[in-house]
Formats: sequence, structure tokens, C-alpha cells
Amino acid sequence: MAEDEPKPTQLDMPLVLDEDLTKQMRLRVESLKRRGGKRQDGEKLLQPAESVYRVDFIQQQRLQFERWDVLLDKPGKVTITGTSQIWTPDLTNLMTRQLLDPAASFWRKEDSEAMDWNEADALEFGERLSQLAKIRKVMYFLITFSKGVEPANLKASVVFSQL
Repeated sequence: MAEDEPKPTQLDMPLVLDEDLTKQMRLRVESLKRRGGKRQDGEKLLQPAESVYRVDFIQQQRLQFERWDVLLDKPGKVTITGTSQIWTPDLTNLMTRQLLDPAASFWRKEDSEAMDWNEADALEFGERLSQLAKIRKVMYFLITFSKGVEPANLKASVVFSQL
């Protein structure tokens, strides 16, 4: 890039815990347990270590994925799985076929401040987000917490360049 050309603007879009949606999905699990009911064929029930997050795309067009900014304030692991769901959870249950591959995993080891991740999957997933942003204002994610971390330990965003 020539020095006189302006650098592309970077947009930092945070992954925000959707407490209402997470609660709604947990109520679905509790309701099935209480009634002795079964999930719908192919339905994805929220597990105790999972929470629903969202990204509100502040811009939808001309985005190029740059990177994930994921920070755990203590050792542990998170796996971020995108969904193709446009959610109305009171009307529509999340189905396993709506979970997007690949998922991106990020972890922090004991005695380390640095974050590690599965780079190829995280990059592919991020690039896919650039395409999905064109047709969505909001994107939902399931984040699975393991090895001792929970939502309070996570700060995450996806960074795009504006083309």
C-alpha cells in the first residue's frame, strides 16, 4: 500500500452475552426435564456450559475480516460456534443443522498470559462472517466455556476492515 493512501478503517464488533436468549433456552431445557419431554428431532438444547452471544453488525457491506480479539482473564477455553438462526426463540428452537462449521476455539494455558487458537478454523469462520454480515444485522453464537472459565472471564470481539 502506498504511504499516501489512507489505511482502511477498522471496526471492532463485540460479542455480547444475550442474557434473555440464554435464559429462554435454559427454560426450554428445564421445561422438557420437568415434563419428561423429549427434544424435537435435531433440536440443539443449550448445555450448562454454553451461553448465547450476539454481534450487531454496525455496518453490513464492504467488510473484510481482520482478526478475532478474544481474551480470557484466567486459564481456560472457549469455543465459538456461529448459528444460521435468525432467532425468535419463543417460536423457533435452535436446530443442530443451524450450527455453522468450523467453530473457533481459543484457550489460555496455565502460567501464560498469551491466548492460543485454532488459527485455520478461526480464520475461515471469520471470513465467513464477512459474507454473512451482508445479509444480516445480527449474528448469534453459542459459546462453550470449559476448563474453569465462564462468561464473566471472557472479552471477545471480531475486527473487520471497512473496504
